[in-house]
Amino acid sequence: MLDELKEEGIVNKVGGRFKLSTLIQKRMVALNTGAKPLIDARGVSDKMQIVIQEILQDKIYLDAAGNVQVKNATMMANIPGAYPGMPGSTPPEPGSAQQARDE
Repeated sequence: MLDELKEEGIVNKVGGRFKLSTLIQKRMVALNTGAKPLIDARGVSDKMQIVIQEILQDKIYLDAAGNVQVKNATMMANIPGAYPGMPGSTPPEPGSAQQARDE
């Protein structure tokens, strides 16, 4: 499992060791809070291996703001807080357009 992390390919794919560790950490949090794997995880019990495979298969990446993004937009439903009102999302700011629509 950790052999993939020793290779420069995964480091270069993400953009460096710091970004790789950030992506792994954030995706592990998402999986631990209920997100579904973006790969076929049958037979894989280790969440770290799931995250590594998601990266190697180009399923997830870090955006410019350091947030985990999914390459395929239809998979966003698997990420807690991806949409307003979902568990894990931040509430709208008072007086925001989102709050006005919800009222």
